[in-house]
Amino acid sequence: MGRWEPDARGRLGQAALELFAERGFDQTTAAEIAKRAGVTERTFFRHFADKREVLFSGSQMLHDFIVGAVTDAPPAVPPIEAVAEAVAAAGGHMQERRELVAQRQAVVEANPELRERELAKLSFLAAGLTDALRGRGVPDPAARLTAEAGMAVFRVAFETWIKDPVGNDLPQVVRASFAELRAVTSGQ
Repeated sequence: MGRWEPDARGRLGQAALELFAERGFDQTTAAEIAKRAGVTERTFFRHFADKREVLFSGSQMLHDFIVGAVTDAPPAVPPIEAVAEAVAAAGGHMQERRELVAQRQAVVEANPELRERELAKLSFLAAGLTDALRGRGVPDPAARLTAEAGMAVFRVAFETWIKDPVGNDLPQVVRASFAELRAVTSGQ
């Protein structure tokens, strides 16, 4: 290994995405990712428990951001609107990293085990939203229904955004998707 360079975690993430795209997730090892990033395998494991965590390491941050935004929304904001704005705000962060987010999603979509892990992470996020809504005084089952609906809208909006060749703004796609849900549920 050469001289120390900053941002080992970022370089590991980029190296992993490149290798996953070139060789596939299953054919790539942690040692290969470390080598491409210019660090030792030991350094890889200081940052990530395994190669899957390279793809899912931001899940807790996303969870905390969305749940925090719902928790901090003004009391007068209706529950579904609090969720919609929290998800749209999170979409703004993803928008800033569109290329990396798209690369990551391509890797996840190509691997059934990773798709399952993605669904588990979204379920964890829905549970966090449910708790945040309960904390705002929303009773069950409304809290859970609102959280689950919010996650369903997020998934549809995200998939629409990823597949969009024009590259529309993710927060706008999220807001438009929530508008569609409102229209369907109001009978308009």
